[in-house]
This record gives sequence, C-alpha cells and structure tokens, in this order.
Amino acid sequence: MSASDLRLGRRYRPKRLKDSYDVIVIGSGMGGLTNAALLSDAGKRVCVLEQHYTAGGYTHSFERNGYEWDVGVHYIGDVGAPTRTRRMFDYLSSGRLEWAPMDVEFDRFYIGDKVFSAHAGKQAFVDNLKRQFPREGRAIDRYMLLLKAAGEGLSGFTLARTLKPWQRRLAGVFMKTPGLLYRNTHDVLSEITADPDLIATLCGQWGDMGLPPKRSAFLVHAMIARHYLYGGYYPVGGAWRIAESIIPKIEAAGGDVFTYASVQKLVIEKGRVAGVEMEDGHFIACDTVVSAAGVANTFGRLLGEEDAQASGYTEQLDEATPSYAHLGVYIGLKQTAGELGLPKTNYWIYPSNDYDADVAAFERSMDAEFPVVYISFPSAKDPAYEQRHPGTATIEIVAPAPYVCFERWQDTRWGQRGEDYERFKQSLGDRLLGHLYAKLPQLEGKLDYYEVSTPLSTNWFGGYRQGELYGLAHTAERLRSDWLRPQTRIPGLYLTGQDILTCGVTGAMMAGLMTTTAMLGMRRMTPLVKQVFG
Repeated sequence: MSASDLRLGRRYRPKRLKDSYDVIVIGSGMGGLTNAALLSDAGKRVCVLEQHYTAGGYTHSFERNGYEWDVGVHYIGDVGAPTRTRRMFDYLSSGRLEWAPMDVEFDRFYIGDKVFSAHAGKQAFVDNLKRQFPREGRAIDRYMLLLKAAGEGLSGFTLARTLKPWQRRLAGVFMKTPGLLYRNTHDVLSEITADPDLIATLCGQWGDMGLPPKRSAFLVHAMIARHYLYGGYYPVGGAWRIAESIIPKIEAAGGDVFTYASVQKLVIEKGRVAGVEMEDGHFIACDTVVSAAGVANTFGRLLGEEDAQASGYTEQLDEATPSYAHLGVYIGLKQTAGELGLPKTNYWIYPSNDYDADVAAFERSMDAEFPVVYISFPSAKDPAYEQRHPGTATIEIVAPAPYVCFERWQDTRWGQRGEDYERFKQSLGDRLLGHLYAKLPQLEGKLDYYEVSTPLSTNWFGGYRQGELYGLAHTAERLRSDWLRPQTRIPGLYLTGQDILTCGVTGAMMAGLMTTTAMLGMRRMTPLVKQVFG
C-alpha cells in the first residue's frame, strides 16, 4: 500500500455528518489528530475538518510520476526507546507505527569549507563533539548541563500553559522556568564558548525551527537538541502512516475525519462558540471547537473581526510574527537508494559559520547564497520504500525563502501562476540542485523527475497565509506571550498545534496532549496519562 492507495479521511458532504458532535477540531495536523484521538478515548464524539484532499497536515505524503515524498516528516527523534515521545506515538497509533533508525551520523553539517557532524546516543554525541573540538571539552560539558536545565524548565513552561490562571498562581512555586530559556540561543552559547565553529555546530539544526541563533529562543533550540540526542528515525512505510494509524481511534468512537472540508468561519453567539460555518454555507452546531489551524488563521480569518477585537486578539495577532517560508525540491530517480549510494544522513549546507549574517544577506536579496540548504533522502531512510516503489529513489531539498518575493502571485491559483512564476521557481530549483550535485556528483544527469514548491504551495495545500513552515516564529518574545495557550478568552474555543508549544511533529503532538488536558481537567486526564505513559 502507498500514499495514493488511501486518501486519509472521508470527503466532506453535509449529508455525511452525524446528527451531533461533542467537539469539532479544525485541521488534521499532528496537534489536531492527537487532541481528537485523546478526546475520543475519553468518550467524546469528534468531527475533524481538514481543508486539504488528505488528512495529516505536515505528516501527509504525496505521489507524482510513480514517486512518493513526505512534506514535513524528514526525521523524528526520541523514539528508539520507551521514552515519553515513543509511548505517545505507540498509544495514538495502537502500536501500529514502526520506526527505522538513520545512520549513526544522522546529521552532517557543511559549514563553509569545513565539515562537522552529530552522532546518535548521548555519550556518542558528546564524544563526537569533543573529537571535533578537542579544546572545548569544558564548554561541551556545560552545554549538556544547559540542555538538562532546559528540559526541566520545559515541563514548567508546559504546565503553565495548561492550567487556568488561578491554578497557575497556586502551582507557581512548583513550576519556575529558568530565565535562560527566554534568552536568544547565541547569547546563551556565547557564554560557554568563543569558538564560532562550535556554536555553529551546536546550532547546525536551526532549520528545524526556522530561526538562526541570534533570533531564536534557547528553549526551542534546547528542545530540538534534546529531541535528537539519541539520533533520528523515520516511520516505516512513509510519513502518511502516522495519520493513517491514528484516525481509526477517532472513527471507533463514532467520530469522523473529513477532507475537502474548508471552514469559512467560527460562529459566535452570545459571546461563546456555537459551531462553524463551512465554505458551502452549511452550519455545523457544536459548543466546543478546537482550532489546529494556527493562531493567524484562527483569529485573523476564522474569527469575525468584531469578535476578535472584543476578545483582544486583534492587537496581539498584529504583534505576532510568522515563521520563515520555504522552498522544496522533490526529486525522483530510476535507481534504488542503495544503487545510487544515498545515505541515511541529513545534509545541512551553510555558506559560513555566521548564520545570522547569511540570513540577513539573503533577506536583502535572493541572489545571495542560500543561508541553509537541507537535503534529505527519504527512500534511503524508509526500509519499506522499495516495496511500494521498486527500482526507484527519492530526495528532498528544503531551503528558506522570504515570502515577500512571492507576494505578487499570491492571488493566483496553484498550477496557473504564469510563465514568470515558473521561470523564477525553476531558477531557484536549479540553484538548489547545484548544491546536491556538489555533494553527490554521481547523481548529475540521473534525475528522472523533479518539481519545486514555493511558499505559495504551502499556502494552497496547508492553509497558511505567508508560507510559514512552523506557525509563529520561535522567538523569546513569542514564548513570553501568555495568550498562546490552549484555552482562549472565548468560551468553548480552544487552540492546539505548534503555536501553543513548540514546532515539529512531536511539539504539535504534545500540544494536542496539553489541549486535551485543558479541556478535560487534570483529574479526568490522570487515568489516561497513566495509561499512555505507564
């Protein structure tokens, strides 16, 4: 079976709706599906509404010309042992998800003319860093202590976002968060080392959150670094298997997951949620709605202007910054990963060790060097890929792209944007292919198929507004924004997904857990949490 054999979810039609639902969830990304599945296990009938043709959000896969690619799941960490993350995936999927480990050297960083790497395993990670930076042993040990402190602080941060205001005041003494978490990453690391190459290597995964070290919050950097301490893993069978394994939980409880189900607006009556109005004009009544569509969509599009202003979200949304937009190149080859020598290692390519300066130069002109080029080899990572697509291989390239450079085409339709757009897109794709050939010259002339996606593709398929890959930018200011929490000021309306916690599949999954806890309360969630985590 492959992604094309199963369109996840049922196509929306008003006549297919149940008479009533306990909860409506807007969006079927990891946060929305997690929340819906947990609510289903708590006895709720949930309706998930997805505007795309398939469920899963950034966990979905797509096929073209006999090839299959993921769009957001390039690797997952912390699933090689019975960790909280692994137990959560096991619970949501009823044990149906399997994980394949990447190479021991799971991330390779090309920084200018130097090459560094990250190795799987906490001690192996440290030992490898000390081999690469033999004079920086003390700094590396201090870094590991910072990651530990960040992990402890993240627990307090998460709890603070889940509790009601009066509960937070009572629990405040137990959930203090270290101040360093709200500082920018570069400032924190500069206090333990003056070696710019070490800082660059420690921040070599900055593309996983979309902000270079002088702009990003150390909390988010530390979350990502901790997440991959034991290496990278890939879902066996492809990224789409994540959603495919979770949806049965929702349906078994009498719920539904609908695709092509575009919500036009949230309906508010007498100050509280009354349901949603669909794009076709149909009204679905429900007094509890969870938005997994991101805060920009929730308060800037779905919630009426009058209601947004009355609840104070208009001004706060004006201060929120979207994360970086991106380009994607999807490549298909008529040989296997083994025949082509493709690794199970991610390549991160940087023009220099000054990531922030490179980003700034690129923001001034896209003719400058790409500040980061990420290359992933999904068919090499997935041991089941050749069963679905024998004799072939795939590669994906991701790079940042300022949305402003694509604004002139934002009112056009996918596949109908004109020759100027196609030429511009092609020129960017050719530049990114040049990076691939520089690292793997044996591939030149062997591409059978490739296509380029832009921030406008992200808007079209993902329902975003400025091509943002990670929702709101993960700055220290964003983490201090106390309004980014599951429970909104509008009774019956909740938020979930990466905007209320941190980026990535695991961040969104844990946000789904947070939202469910905020909805059901700690007492009702305790048996479920014990069942999940033991």
